[in-house]
Amino acid sequence: MDKLTIGYLSFGVVLTLIALRVPIGVALGGIAFAGLMAIANIKVSLSLLSTVPFELIGDWSLSAVPMFMLMGFICTETKLTASLFGAMRSALAGLPGGLAVASVAACTLFAAASGSSVATAAGMSRIAVPEMLKSRYDAGLATGCVAAAGTLGSLIPPSILMVVYAVFAGTSVGKLFVAGVLPGILSATMFATMIIVRCRLKPSLAPDDGARLSFAGRLNALWEVWPLPVLIFGVLGGIYAGLFTPTEAGAIGSALAALVAIGRRSFTWDAFWRAVRMSAEGTSSLFIIAVGAGLYSRFLGLTGVPAHLSETLVSLGTTPLLIVLMICALYLILGCFIDSIGILLLTAPVIIPILKAAGIDLIWFGIIVIKLLEIGLVTPPVGLNVFVIKSTLGGQVPLTTIFRGAGWFIATDLVTLTLLIAFPWISLVLPRTMD
Repeated sequence: MDKLTIGYLSFGVVLTLIALRVPIGVALGGIAFAGLMAIANIKVSLSLLSTVPFELIGDWSLSAVPMFMLMGFICTETKLTASLFGAMRSALAGLPGGLAVASVAACTLFAAASGSSVATAAGMSRIAVPEMLKSRYDAGLATGCVAAAGTLGSLIPPSILMVVYAVFAGTSVGKLFVAGVLPGILSATMFATMIIVRCRLKPSLAPDDGARLSFAGRLNALWEVWPLPVLIFGVLGGIYAGLFTPTEAGAIGSALAALVAIGRRSFTWDAFWRAVRMSAEGTSSLFIIAVGAGLYSRFLGLTGVPAHLSETLVSLGTTPLLIVLMICALYLILGCFIDSIGILLLTAPVIIPILKAAGIDLIWFGIIVIKLLEIGLVTPPVGLNVFVIKSTLGGQVPLTTIFRGAGWFIATDLVTLTLLIAFPWISLVLPRTMD
């Protein structure tokens, strides 16, 4: 059996192992090790097993992962995000579906602080969904908006998925962060617009409670949460201005988050150590998957699969747009069954060489990939954010109702994805000013 055939067969074996619930990092690393023995010998397998983890984990760009995780966990553990929903609720009172729109706005800020879609969905589902259900909002709208808006943690920087993609694609983490700003705002705006239009056309979805605040009252409500957006924009502004690297930005953001918590008297050493412990656990699990993906990437490179796919697509006269659409279809299918980090690290070794051969901008496509991974987080049957909300609420809302509510947001996301593909400048206008 030749190398190319072994490489292609490995796809099926990896997917089978993942379907059998073998951890993705173990599946990728194990198949890579066995495949290297098949196409070379055990010495080559052991050599790569000893060098790849060190090279990958030693990559300076990946050191941004624990720093931004720490910043997010400090914000959540010291309750800096606790008053977000209340502030947004007061500020947006009077809009059709005001509580749902407030949930989207709160999720957007929460996501920017935490960098994690799952953390955003879990945190906001405890706060926002019960309030909407109490106000007699449609259960599908109440749960669906938090499940979908929670995914913005992947697109709005700082994003852990962006760091991982940038390392495997060999692109700038800072430029990718900046590229996500406008698409993130666009996504949140599209969600809010869809909610307002639906609730105006069908008021029974979100009964108006009649609560209104004066302009001064709205400003007072927003004053409660001003440190969080200042922290977020300060970190991103520093990266954009070139004052510090993404890793330095994560460290500075963590320190500033701790200082803000001290100033607001919500900082405790117990909360701080919980944040450190969760950051270490999250980083470790992500790095195990990354090492497996790194080994698998080297294995595929030696089999010649990425080069063969690139040459085949080019020889067929496939246009860059068609390549992008084909990859989008693949991600939408995989998103139904595999979690976001798994999809990214499973496919990166294959698609990155194809994108480079086709001359596709890797920063722009990075935003497309993150958007596709967001959609996967709420797509049945394995929409992780949906299950997070279901576990948080217990038996209050059926799983089918949450998926039904998320369907409207998936449709909205597909419209947003179309805009991002049709108008690349939305993603590229800000990073190009950094050159």
